[in-house]
Amino acid sequence: MEKRSAFPPVFWVANSIEVLERFAYYGIYFGFGIYMASLGYSRAQLGVVQSIFLLLSYGIPVISGTFADRFGFKKVLIVSYLAYLPTILLLIYTKSFSGIVLTMLTIGLAAGIFKPLIAGTVRAVTDKTNKTLGFGIFYAMVNVGGSFGPIVLGKLRAISWDLAFMAAAAAVVLMLLITIFFYKEPERDIEGATLSQKFRDIGIALGDLKFTALLVILGVFFWLPFWCFFNLCAVYVDSNLDTARLYESMAAVLGSGIAGFFSTVDEGGTRRILGETISHTGWIIMVLQVFVSRFAEPFRAMPTFLVGLLLIAVGFAVIGFANISAPAIIFLGIMIFAIGEMVSSPRIQEYITWIAPKEKAGMY
Repeated sequence: MEKRSAFPPVFWVANSIEVLERFAYYGIYFGFGIYMASLGYSRAQLGVVQSIFLLLSYGIPVISGTFADRFGFKKVLIVSYLAYLPTILLLIYTKSFSGIVLTMLTIGLAAGIFKPLIAGTVRAVTDKTNKTLGFGIFYAMVNVGGSFGPIVLGKLRAISWDLAFMAAAAAVVLMLLITIFFYKEPERDIEGATLSQKFRDIGIALGDLKFTALLVILGVFFWLPFWCFFNLCAVYVDSNLDTARLYESMAAVLGSGIAGFFSTVDEGGTRRILGETISHTGWIIMVLQVFVSRFAEPFRAMPTFLVGLLLIAVGFAVIGFANISAPAIIFLGIMIFAIGEMVSSPRIQEYITWIAPKEKAGMY
């Protein structure tokens, strides 16, 4: 068996940056529906903001990855921080709907610029002996940041939203300092494709009507409901469930110390669970992803994906049932949803990569 290569220092530097970025990103994103509700905005207006945000944060990486190849990861990372920092701080001052839209648009742009760079670094500094472990560590770091961000910023917003936004900004400042002083540009093979060539390749891929139809079906029946969970679950918990009973249920099982980590005391002296601290799948993925992946591995990608999709639907139903039964039922619903996510998301990506021409797998 070939000896596994050691990870270079930049691997650990990049992963520490990823933890901080996901801390700030998810810390803001998961609680943002609660923030807009506190300002008196409707769910429809929240949907407009989140749609623009997601469009940019998941569309821009096509462009930013090309610029990173041309100008270097380190320079483009710094550009993303310079877009992140002032706009996060601007959330402290802007309260108008148009101001919030423009601010979140810029944060989405910053997130989109950042998104491919750490994964690209991990890809560049790993080889066939340590690639699987390297990306496993990277994915774990995503979930560490994505789990602690909503908890810490949730606790802070219970005191003041300004404190929550300042904490996110502080994480970005720390990312900037780590990048300037410790991030060393990794050696890598430059792909060489221009931005116009990438768009031509995308156009050719979308010219395959079967593939385009698959993407539309996935968008409507998988990604749309998938993101509805992350967009609305925190608002649902805060607005529709008895969060005091939720705290009591958690404290009875896990103890008041752990339950207190996910809660705050309201103005009336009642301890309540904060919606954004529990309305995500990060903790469950960290604990169960390896076991779920090993269990699902022998089965074909598409049937496994459909089973995962069914589990997501069941998870949604159980989450909704918590509103008319015991609030603690929501923990079961989130766990079922998370297992569905762990089953379906990797397998549909695997399926799309499998049907793609080998030389176009990354673009697909």
